[in-house]
Amino acid sequence: MLDKAALVLTALESGPATLAALVQQTGLARPTAHRVAVALEHHRLVARDLQGRFVLGPRLGELSSAAGEDRLLATAGPVLARLRDITGESAQLFRRQGDVRVCVAAVERPSGLRDSVPVGSQLTMNAGSAAQILLAWEDPERMHRGLQHSAFSAAALASVRKRGWAQSVGEREPGVASVSAGVRSPTGKVVASVSVSGPLERLSRQPGRMHAPAVMAAADRLSQSLRRSGE
Repeated sequence: MLDKAALVLTALESGPATLAALVQQTGLARPTAHRVAVALEHHRLVARDLQGRFVLGPRLGELSSAAGEDRLLATAGPVLARLRDITGESAQLFRRQGDVRVCVAAVERPSGLRDSVPVGSQLTMNAGSAAQILLAWEDPERMHRGLQHSAFSAAALASVRKRGWAQSVGEREPGVASVSAGVRSPTGKVVASVSVSGPLERLSRQPGRMHAPAVMAAADRLSQSLRRSGE
């Protein structure tokens, strides 16, 4: 049973999967794959997205944090604080979970008008610079699905891949602008997005011109920490 559970979790590492996809990827019989996935769901190791597909569950992140193994989060605090101090804006770290992106770390501008995104917030994958980053390097099928109801286009994501950063102006929330860059695992996969966000009146309609270098530097520091830790 444990070996079969490991097969299912490994299959879901690449993203949401239907039961048919789990059967194909694991080689398990359909009734077995369903039984294992439902059992894992009961223990919150697996969850369902809005389309009913199986995704990795929240318990995995909780276990990882409890064991002190999440080096990305351990490194994120000082890096985000430095990014905030350089840009003067609130900074966040987002990860994708199914059809949403979750804020897993954040530091806020200490005073004045600011964009607050509490840790644990679930935001849409259809708008915002962090969503662009988390979608831009996905496989073509997932990217196509993600673009169907998004505020940005395939051409915009192509530009993101070319320059390495994304910006948004009022996409997620009127009057708010943001800049994001991707954090990469040792294999080169984008596993998180570093962002700064704030009012449009400070960030302007071209926030990338102001803050892209600092955001990309922060993302690179976090990517380096993952390479050093071997994750």
